[in-house]
Amino acid sequence: MKKIIVLSLSALLLVGCGTLNKQQKGTIAGTAGGALLGATVTKGNIWGILAGATIGGIAGNLIGKKMDKQARELSQAIPSAEVNRVGEGINMTFDSSLAFKINSSELSSSYLSDLSAAAQVFKSYPDTNILIEGHTDDSGAAEYNYSLSEKRAKAVSNYFISQGIDASRLSVKWYGETHPKYPNDEANRAKNRRVELAIYANDDMKNQARNGKLD
Repeated sequence: MKKIIVLSLSALLLVGCGTLNKQQKGTIAGTAGGALLGATVTKGNIWGILAGATIGGIAGNLIGKKMDKQARELSQAIPSAEVNRVGEGINMTFDSSLAFKINSSELSSSYLSDLSAAAQVFKSYPDTNILIEGHTDDSGAAEYNYSLSEKRAKAVSNYFISQGIDASRLSVKWYGETHPKYPNDEANRAKNRRVELAIYANDDMKNQARNGKLD
């Protein structure tokens, strides 16, 4: 599995290098290092989506610049979230321990303001799509964790919709404990309780970029 991850992330770095500055390349390298600890790369998940969304060239550079701006706004609006530029997209991770009560998919009232702030940024960039993934650690039964990750991912999606995000922009997936990003040991287990987002260009943005009309 590690070999697959290395190859996939190496390809992602290569195809996206034209859109990145030194700081962003370093960020991706650090992110890739974390992913190597366990996150599975498949065509439909966060890393696969971000790799597949890369078009490269001048158009990719234009998309990358717009994603730079959106990533900065997300980092400023939600300081508790981890926001990384990856290729021509953005990987954003919410700490489930902050977003949800223990063993619950109910959004914590103290976290709604952060999700609302994220939604406001997303509304400013209607030409992006958003994949929402739910993950848990390996505590408890696998079946329970799978269901919990589904409920949490859908809770975030439903909240974004309630804040005015077009449902057609959102897709939701869940993996329970099967896609750990870090070792499930005492030091790192909590990091696997997460909701991750992939933010990437939709067809409209790609077409505008190819035509040199992306602001």
